[in-house]
Amino acid sequence: MIITNLESVPGKRIVEHYGVVNGSTVRAKHVGRDIMASLKNIVGGELKGYTELLQEAREEALNRMTAQARSLNANAVLNVRFATSAVAQGAAELYVYGTAVRVE
Repeated sequence: MIITNLESVPGKRIVEHYGVVNGSTVRAKHVGRDIMASLKNIVGGELKGYTELLQEAREEALNRMTAQARSLNANAVLNVRFATSAVAQGAAELYVYGTAVRVE
């Protein structure tokens, strides 16, 4: 499966268009991560617990979008974009979407 944020795949021709596909996941903060984040706010630095949480969320959302594209017989997803939003206190949604196509 080709995943790209470009409008086309260089060297490939779009032969079928399946429409928009998406994937999302909602993740809540972990109390332990919140405590560590509070301490990091005092001294500065990367919040590694949150970095890992967001990376896992991106992978899960991307896997869900890819599965939806495969179910349509697509072999590529173009114009891929990520978005985040708060859905409740301490919880956020990571959403990914793109256009499913078949290229050759």
